[in-house]
Amino acid sequence: MEYFLLLVTKPDNVPIVAIVLLLPFFTWLAFSQGRRNDLAGTPAEAALNDKVYCWPYLCRNEFLCAIITMLVLGIWSITIDAPLEEPSDPTITPNPSKAPWYFLALQEMLVYFDPWIAGVVLPGLIIAGLIAIPYIDINPKGKGYYTLKERPFALITFCFGFFVLWIVLMVVGTFLRGPGWNFFAPWKEWDPHKIVPLTNVNLSYLFGIRNEQPAGIFGMCVVVGYFALGPIYYFLKRGTSKFLQELGLVRYIVVSFLFLTMMSLPIKMILRWTLNIKYIWVSPWFNI
Repeated sequence: MEYFLLLVTKPDNVPIVAIVLLLPFFTWLAFSQGRRNDLAGTPAEAALNDKVYCWPYLCRNEFLCAIITMLVLGIWSITIDAPLEEPSDPTITPNPSKAPWYFLALQEMLVYFDPWIAGVVLPGLIIAGLIAIPYIDINPKGKGYYTLKERPFALITFCFGFFVLWIVLMVVGTFLRGPGWNFFAPWKEWDPHKIVPLTNVNLSYLFGIRNEQPAGIFGMCVVVGYFALGPIYYFLKRGTSKFLQELGLVRYIVVSFLFLTMMSLPIKMILRWTLNIKYIWVSPWFNI
C-alpha cells in the first residue's frame, strides 16, 4: 500500500487525483439541482436573467477567472516539481510505456480490442454519438436546466459511459497497470519481471470451431445477432410503446446501435476476465 500511495502522489498524477476528488462533488451538485427542479415543478434556471452586458459584467468575470487560474497554476508549479524525466533514448523503452493520462482509457481498451477498434472506431463513434444527440432527441422538456425526471435514460447512459467506461478505465490504466501492462493490486509492488501466460482463445474455440472460414462465419453471426437485438425489440414493442412510435425507426436504430456499441466494451471485458475470450469475430481483415 505504501508503494501505491507513492504512485498516487507522483507529480504527473495530480490531474487524475484532482478529477477523482472533484467529480463526486460536481455530480452531487448537478443531481441535487435536478432533484430540486423536479420537486418544484419549474426550473430555477428559468428565473435567471441571461441577458447581461459584456462590459463590465462578462469581462469582469472572465478577468477574475483568469486571475484565479493563473494563481492556481502558479502555486501548483511552485509546490510540485515538473514530472520531467531523462532525455529520450531510442535504445531504452520505458516499462510500462503509458500514454498521457487523458488517453489512458483508450490504452486500457487496447487490452480488449484491436488497435484500430480501440483507437479509431470507438473514439470516432463517441464523437459521432455526441454530434447526433440533438437530432435523435425528441423530448422538448429538460433542455437548458437540470432535471432527473425528464432525462432518466440520458443521465444513466451518460454516467455509465463517462464514469465507468472512461474515468474508471483511466484510473485503472494509471494506478493499477504496471510493467508489461500487467494488473497490480494497490497493495502489491510493481514487479518488472512479472510474466503472465497468455491463455486467451477466440469465442469459436469454445464451441469447437477452429477452422478459419467457419470461425469467421460464426463470429459474424454472433456480432450481427447482437446488433440485431435493437431492431428486433423495436418491431416487437412499437405497437404498444408511444415512445418508440414518436422516436421512429431511423432514430431508434441510431440510438440502439450507439448504445449496444457502448455496452460491447464491458461485455468484452467480462468475457476476457471470466472465459479468457480474445476475439468474437476473427477474419483475415479485422478482428473484433
